[in-house]
Amino acid sequence: MSAVDRLRRAPTAGLEFTNIVLTTDDAVTGATPREVVWTHRKTTLYRYRSSERSHAVPILLVFALINRPEIFDLRPGGSFVEYLLGEGFDVFLVDWGVPDEEDAEMGIEDYVCDELDWAVRETLRASGAEELTLMGWCIGATLCAMYCGLDRGDAPTSVRNLVLLTMPVVGRGSTYAAWVGDPDFDTEWVAEQWRVLPGRGVDFANKLLKPVTNFWTTYRKLAEGVLDGTARPEAYQPMAKWVADNPPFPGRAWSQWIRWMYQDDALPEGRVRLRGHIVDLRRIDQNLLVVTAGADHIAPRAGTMPIFDLVASEDVTHFDRPGGHIGLMAGSAARKQIWPEMSAWLAERSER
Repeated sequence: MSAVDRLRRAPTAGLEFTNIVLTTDDAVTGATPREVVWTHRKTTLYRYRSSERSHAVPILLVFALINRPEIFDLRPGGSFVEYLLGEGFDVFLVDWGVPDEEDAEMGIEDYVCDELDWAVRETLRASGAEELTLMGWCIGATLCAMYCGLDRGDAPTSVRNLVLLTMPVVGRGSTYAAWVGDPDFDTEWVAEQWRVLPGRGVDFANKLLKPVTNFWTTYRKLAEGVLDGTARPEAYQPMAKWVADNPPFPGRAWSQWIRWMYQDDALPEGRVRLRGHIVDLRRIDQNLLVVTAGADHIAPRAGTMPIFDLVASEDVTHFDRPGGHIGLMAGSAARKQIWPEMSAWLAERSER
């Protein structure tokens, strides 16, 4: 497009850009049909409808506490859930809901020992399976690793496969640590003052990790795409809507997370204790798939790698791919790149 043509198109492009931005909240996310299996407090377990299940081992998807789990099912044609269903998997998802003041005292142990444990139980009950695949992303991955690292005595584990996507294990090298990694940063005081950290505050803090990208570059690229006629509102709007949809973070769980992950490396050193039981990552013996992203500034690859020196799994696979913390799994290229690889890995380990 010539400079003259761009100049002529500028007024129309400006209106299109404004319309895309202002109607982002109308974008449809989480559109794949699903049914409620179980609820407790704010947590809900969903099962996605499918008539094409061909794998014996169901998949339970677990996302972080600071964003909504619709990222697994972002939009039609760009949905990981939709893709897994098409590959014949029985797919469940745990939704932590939207905490409020009454949930301020919920800690990591409540999410791992109660909510996640019960979601595993109800997934097995609803599917009729004896084992499942536990797939976590971001904080959700760390919660899954904690779950598998708990001492259950002689009780057999019901998790056959463990998939960890862009998982923080050691947080000291991440961008977050520059803000909250100082031992003098009193997380308990913050939790007492806020009780439940507001979602918009969490969103703003996350965006400040890369302020130029989040407050300028994203909109500049959108404007250039609109002007050139290459913008894809159907892809931009669901992602932008999801990024801004941060639920509140229960103060006690937030305080524990910051302290354990960014201040004292408690998880890899075996000093995380839930309900009196040590979380020992050496107890992880499931078939293990770890996915890291080369441009991940939230959970850098170096902060995930210690997991390989700790687990007891004999079947261990590592996919290290280009991309960012979210874009790796939810970007436009994911359907042709990482999703088929993950599906093949899962299929091989999901038969009776």
